[in-house]
Amino acid sequence: MANPLRYILVGTGGFGKHWCQTFLPRLIDLGKAVPAAAVDLNPDALGHARQHLRVPAEKCYTDAARAFAENPADFAIVVVPPAHHEKIVDLAVARGLHILSEKPIADSMDACCRIYRKVKSAGVKMAVTMSHRFDQDKQSLEREIRSGAYGRLNYVVGRFTHNCRAFGSWGKFRHEMADPLLIEGTVHHFDIFRALAGADARAVYTVSWNPPWGQYAGDSTALITMEMTNGVRCFYEGAKANASSLNGWTQEYFRAECENGTLELDRRDLRVWRGEAWKEPIRQNLPLLEGGVWMNSLLTERFCDWIAGARPDHPTCLDDNLQCAALLFAAIESAHAHRPVDVQEFLRAHL
Repeated sequence: MANPLRYILVGTGGFGKHWCQTFLPRLIDLGKAVPAAAVDLNPDALGHARQHLRVPAEKCYTDAARAFAENPADFAIVVVPPAHHEKIVDLAVARGLHILSEKPIADSMDACCRIYRKVKSAGVKMAVTMSHRFDQDKQSLEREIRSGAYGRLNYVVGRFTHNCRAFGSWGKFRHEMADPLLIEGTVHHFDIFRALAGADARAVYTVSWNPPWGQYAGDSTALITMEMTNGVRCFYEGAKANASSLNGWTQEYFRAECENGTLELDRRDLRVWRGEAWKEPIRQNLPLLEGGVWMNSLLTERFCDWIAGARPDHPTCLDDNLQCAALLFAAIESAHAHRPVDVQEFLRAHL
């Protein structure tokens, strides 16, 4: 059996704690990857790496540059806020390390494109953990659409509504940033829309705002219309300051209107509706996919296989995810400019 890959984990607090507790121990158990070092600005947060990944104290750093300089590795895992992604990518590409990063690629389209060019120039591989698209329920809905059993897809409606109105309830930094809903939440749902529609976005129109009771510096609520390159339309309702978490994380609502059936996913319950004019529709419950692992656990395993040469590609590789980033930042541009934005033209202008 080949020796496991070695990685440097950057970010062990916040969501990095979940990486330490849940996603990365599995790679150790599978013999696919082990930590070479861990980094966090907060020394206390490094305790998660020591406890769950058995990283020795001398391999825990508060200085990322020093960690990269002192520890040979195969890849870096980036679990820090988006505004700090690029400087970690710079450290990784300088040493020829592959990169697995939390979403989005970066906090602006310009930064995303700089990262894209740097990674391509360095000849390393990079993927972004668009985990929610690879949850069991979303993969099950995508399977039903792709089956062809319900005919052609017309449009998709999605809803993500959450009560995180109080300051700090969605992580302090998100309440202080511009466009928190879009950058930190909607990016996942854009990726799901692309997968369900089976196409990239052609155009997007966004209306976004923050209600008076939402304790955010940026917009926490948005209604978004998308036209995909294959003609499918998508409609999205996103809100982080609602009175209830009607469809929060992992409990989202998606409805795919197909030629011969209405596929509906609501809080992990999947069904199809059919019915004639003026008659009560008939509901048929549909099973979710079984077996395997999902979300980040699945994506981290596939990433290791990809960089080890056992898999020809990664479903959220940088080339694919650049389209998701283009949709995200075109949607933000639309919200600020109060007009529709051509997504592919927007991408070409920045790349």
